[in-house]
Amino acid sequence: MKFRSLLVLLVLGMLASGVTAHASNCSNLTIKGIYAFTVHGQILLNNGAPPLSVNGVAQTTFDGYGNLTQIDAVAVSGGLAPGWRPGSGSYSVNADCTGTMTILNAGMAPLNLQILVAQSGKTIHSVVTDPGFAVSSEAERVFTLSK
Repeated sequence: MKFRSLLVLLVLGMLASGVTAHASNCSNLTIKGIYAFTVHGQILLNNGAPPLSVNGVAQTTFDGYGNLTQIDAVAVSGGLAPGWRPGSGSYSVNADCTGTMTILNAGMAPLNLQILVAQSGKTIHSVVTDPGFAVSSEAERVFTLSK
């Protein structure tokens, strides 16, 4: 019985160390590529008016060095922005696969996001951290850029 308990503890210890090692493999290079984002949420207005719904898609290219470019089409309360809106920005991915993104679109304040990289960089989960926004997005990698 002691041997079996020791074996179980050894296996659990090996699994835990493997999970820890895997979880600390992220960097900016982890998400080098082109991603398709789906965006959903609300913009909360200060004047007591009902929130505005936000739904959209974006194609974002991460260069592996902390820079990004993107095009997006975002509908706010049913109105669609004409055509694809270009943007750029920066990002940073920590070793634990958490990180940040800042997106710059002409004529708008910078949009700041917290990100979580999953599935070895195949997916990205994000949430806008600016006041007045309750917006999140999910992304999947559609193309990996050459290293």
